[in-house]
Amino acid sequence: MKLKKNTIVLFSVAVFTVILNIVAWTSKGFCDFYVEKIFPLWINTYSRFTSVFPFSVGEILIIIGLLLVVFGTVSYAVLIYKKEGKRLFITKIYGKTVAWIMVSIALIQTLNCFILYHCTNFGDRYGMVAEEHTVDDLVKLGEIVTAIANEYAEKVERDDEGRFIAEDNLGDRAIEAMQKLGEDYPQLKGFYPNPKPVMNSFFMSQQYLMGIYFPFTLEANYNKDMYKVNLPDTLCHELAHLKGFILEDEANFIAYLACIKSCDKDFIYSGATSALKYIRNNIEDYGTEEDIINFYENLSPYILLDWNMSYEHWEEVQNDDSAIIPSDIVNTVGDIATDTSLKLNGVKDGKNSYGRMIDLMLDYYYEEIRNG
Repeated sequence: MKLKKNTIVLFSVAVFTVILNIVAWTSKGFCDFYVEKIFPLWINTYSRFTSVFPFSVGEILIIIGLLLVVFGTVSYAVLIYKKEGKRLFITKIYGKTVAWIMVSIALIQTLNCFILYHCTNFGDRYGMVAEEHTVDDLVKLGEIVTAIANEYAEKVERDDEGRFIAEDNLGDRAIEAMQKLGEDYPQLKGFYPNPKPVMNSFFMSQQYLMGIYFPFTLEANYNKDMYKVNLPDTLCHELAHLKGFILEDEANFIAYLACIKSCDKDFIYSGATSALKYIRNNIEDYGTEEDIINFYENLSPYILLDWNMSYEHWEEVQNDDSAIIPSDIVNTVGDIATDTSLKLNGVKDGKNSYGRMIDLMLDYYYEEIRNG
């Protein structure tokens, strides 16, 4: 049987995608070459194009995609019912269309996401020696970051009730912070697209999502509704993904560095308070009762206020009865999808990997911790 050209091309693209994934899983050198030489081409061309639009192109694509799924499924069912003599032809067209869509999605995901999971990690790339750390090291790390956060808690703008107020042009300032960090870490140099708010941010809040990297449009998107103290750090986190650092713990750490090295009070405070949440969780898990008490006693009341304001936003969304889909369902499905995606890409601890930024922070501050 002679295969048609369309089928041959489709099969070839599918095989190419599979081969790319196999090579990515087996060759770190290939992945490093790709992220250094090839991936930036997509950022400097396609990402520049999508950056022109003031709205999230990725969000629009999701909406269009959902509508097409509904329209396509209904149309197929209607045509099958009405065109009895052409059912085989209609099924072939429908099947090929679905196959092309699925193969295209797999290829784009591979090029803009999957390969990036298997690169040399940030610490090894930039000579950060991984050390064995103790609970005492963790406590000292908490003291270092608390001192930074406490200092800038007094410097940032606040309203009459003491709540954090973000100043303007955070997107431009995030790009500036990342480019400044690129002076120390070359992979972070170069063009960054404008971070964009997601109009349907309520849906993100249902999943406790602050930002999202969208590989199909190479955009950094963020939740416009969340409490704004989280925003500067989130912007830098999502921009880190666009430089090939797809692992969440690495993006967290890069965002922290970009913020505290930025000379921008909003960013320094946001980065420090975000990092403190992970430090807090680790001290609560591994520290003594005295360690935990001391940690909280050393925090500025402003930090506790900002954490509470952030918590109240998430809780308000979770308890909103007007949601089309209940938040507990959205959150559960989102957690399972994220955890599964991470594990399928070789991140064995799934969502728990987010907190591994603390290992990077302990390595980064190692000398200061041991000599301080």
